Amino acid sequence: MRILIVDDEARMAESIRDYFQPEGLESDLAFNGLQARRKLEENAYDALVSDLRMPGMDGMQLLRWVREEGPDLPVIMISAHGDIRDAVEAMREGAYDYLVKPFDPDELLLKVRKAVENRRLRLSVAAGMAGKAKDEMIGESLAIREVDRILAKASPTGATILITGESGTGKEVAARVSHRYSRREGPFVPINMGAFPEQLLESELFGYEKGAFTGADNRKQGLFESAQGGSLFLDEIAELPLHLQVKLLRVIQERKVQRLGSLKGTPVDLRLVTATNRDLEKEVKAGRFREDLYYRINVIRIQIPPLRERPEDIPLLAGAFLARVSGTMGRKAMELGDDAVRFLMRYDFPGNVRELENAIERACILSDGDTLRARDFEFLKGGKKAVQEREGQHRPESAKAEVYGIGESLEELERKAILAALERNAYHRERTAEELGITRRTLLNKIKAYGLETGSETEQA
Repeated sequence: MRILIVDDEARMAESIRDYFQPEGLESDLAFNGLQARRKLEENAYDALVSDLRMPGMDGMQLLRWVREEGPDLPVIMISAHGDIRDAVEAMREGAYDYLVKPFDPDELLLKVRKAVENRRLRLSVAAGMAGKAKDEMIGESLAIREVDRILAKASPTGATILITGESGTGKEVAARVSHRYSRREGPFVPINMGAFPEQLLESELFGYEKGAFTGADNRKQGLFESAQGGSLFLDEIAELPLHLQVKLLRVIQERKVQRLGSLKGTPVDLRLVTATNRDLEKEVKAGRFREDLYYRINVIRIQIPPLRERPEDIPLLAGAFLARVSGTMGRKAMELGDDAVRFLMRYDFPGNVRELENAIERACILSDGDTLRARDFEFLKGGKKAVQEREGQHRPESAKAEVYGIGESLEELERKAILAALERNAYHRERTAEELGITRRTLLNKIKAYGLETGSETEQA
């Protein structure tokens, strides 16, 4: 790693450099914003650590230049106690993080490493995910890894799989992954139950013989037969009319399909995967879905979590979509700026993965540069305002109310955050420090400073 450290206090800059060096970080120094700008134009760096208050070009002006004209790299701001409001504003302008002086050098080191790792991950996504197929799960969250694990284990068995989840979560992608894991040589055949009129759905699924009805001039093979040796994916299974649910149940039980107008069944060898965004238990109780069919398709059930519950997957998904869209448009590979990644990770995405993909495509089309920024996504259903409200930053004019919550100081909010993390982790200090993104030593100091030591607290880890 190569880091640029900017501070008008030479002793501070040199002490950070000396602390970083044994940790494998090579550092250059600059003592004002203009000097830093020249170094950034002449050399390549992995991250920038900058003071806020400096003569000439200050840290905020340097940050804006980096975001608008300079290299794409994470910026970590260092501020004095009186600069807190400016530090928060710097975060809104695209800074990766900030620290208040005096700070624990271990904490700065940890933030720099995380920032560089995130940047390298984002760049590798653009380079390595352009060719990601639509039959691969993209994500590193525990939830998605568990989905992939179950699919890998269940798919080769031929068991019927039911995939549930909100619209846009990627149920068809999971079905395609299941087909790939099944190692079957036949095709993957998808059909959306809600996309066909009821009178056409039966013939599409089961096929028909010549003369079965008016207009049936030739024999037609249905989708069940088309999926022979492969997988048939019935999306939005709850849309299937009751009388066709009976026929589907018979096909599952007998492994034979009977074309319209035929008196005999045709054997079918396929895997059946179904999906729905509805609560099938409620549909059964309401009499809109057959209970016997429900138990037949619900052998292996997989719930795809909404995107808002796995924001850590957003950078990977966004990078893959951006690489794919850039290639389709014939543009050179585009990148996602750190501020754009943070903006997307803080947005709820009511439309889930599908909304994220559409947002990336729109931003890519309308952007003039090669790097997408947070401002390129402010069209998202409330955009910046929605993100600020979620962060608790959209408040009245008072600086304290706007940034920290009415009547609460930064220290009080930090104390509450640490206490909540301790309780979530049963006062296990190692896990709590990891969750908060600080070192164990920093956590111990803050526990002591805020008087958070309790009788239930033990010397774990």
